[in-house]
Amino acid sequence: MLADKRILLIIGGGIAAYKALDLIRRLRDQGASVTPVLTRAGEAFVTPLSVSALAAHKVYRDLFDLTDEAEMGHIELSRAADLIVVAPATADLMGKMAAGLAGDLATTLLLATDKRVLIAPSMNVRMWDHPATRRNLARLLADGILVVGPNEGPMACGEFGPGRMAEVPEIVAAIGAALGNGPLKGRHVLVTSGPTHEPIDPVRYIANRSSGAQGTALAAALRDLGARVSFITGPALVPPPAGVAVIAVETALEMADAVAAALPADAAVFAAAVADWRVANPAAQKMKKDGTGAPPSLDFAENPDILARVAQMGAGRPRLVVGFAAETETVVAHATAKRARKGCDWIVANDVSPETGIMGGAENAVTLMTAQGAESWPRLPKVEVARRLALRIAEALA
Repeated sequence: MLADKRILLIIGGGIAAYKALDLIRRLRDQGASVTPVLTRAGEAFVTPLSVSALAAHKVYRDLFDLTDEAEMGHIELSRAADLIVVAPATADLMGKMAAGLAGDLATTLLLATDKRVLIAPSMNVRMWDHPATRRNLARLLADGILVVGPNEGPMACGEFGPGRMAEVPEIVAAIGAALGNGPLKGRHVLVTSGPTHEPIDPVRYIANRSSGAQGTALAAALRDLGARVSFITGPALVPPPAGVAVIAVETALEMADAVAAALPADAAVFAAAVADWRVANPAAQKMKKDGTGAPPSLDFAENPDILARVAQMGAGRPRLVVGFAAETETVVAHATAKRARKGCDWIVANDVSPETGIMGGAENAVTLMTAQGAESWPRLPKVEVARRLALRIAEALA
């Protein structure tokens, strides 16, 4: 699977560093070569000798090693690999990456590389949940950094929760996906995301509170599993992910046209919060008050039902059609009815009542509706929801 692939492995400081030894062994078993970089903090948990023995390669440790700089240098080292992997990626390393710092060999390599970077975060649950870490993660994702994990479980510190480094087989799978060998290799997946803006006049529009964060995270997760992703996005607050084909639209009509143009696809996921209605005849000039106190009269027209159109299209229909249902009451009942009415295979339903903080927030709590019934997932970061859903899509298309 990874024959002749070159992995630059940066081992951060943390108890999960011991897993890096198994990771090296498994990568080499699959034919990859591993060049290890051991941070000073990492040396407190694993020794350079054990890392070097398993990698069958010299361990790099110092930025200002005269021999290394003369023979290779940090610039060449950062670009000679097919992929850079940081495992474990501590809160400290993630913070330095997000800030663009380069104070040691590991961070200098990460700043100097022109290759993709995959991190496996590992830290205490409180550190993972801290607003600073969440900001740093969002920055790294926006920069195109790939992320695997963390998982939820018991930790060496005695606490329980998210922050536990992904298991080695998960990291190996993520590496394969990042190198184009993932389970969705050769598949085309269409993803819609964000709100639509329906103009009233040249300066006003009808919209909703969708940030586009969940759709963006899903597009990135599908990309990381090897899919070719067509990402059709309305005016979202979050930037689109790197490595996908971005089609920017504004209105529901434009989104419908873009979806039709992007087909055929193996799967289509409609995460966009498309406005149900539009102003039938938006004003050509800015509408002004006339002093009478009477509001302007607006005539509305129904927008096309993009999800239903694709789900019911017959010939050329994607093998898997997934819709989203943002509800504020009786979520499962509404989503069940929507799935039947639209004719889609799955519905991802969530409660977006203001008190949940989900719409526009960093987390989501969804129920996956399929022909087999309802499957409720715990409240998770939207990145993790996306990863789980992407894996389920990969299973369905296998």
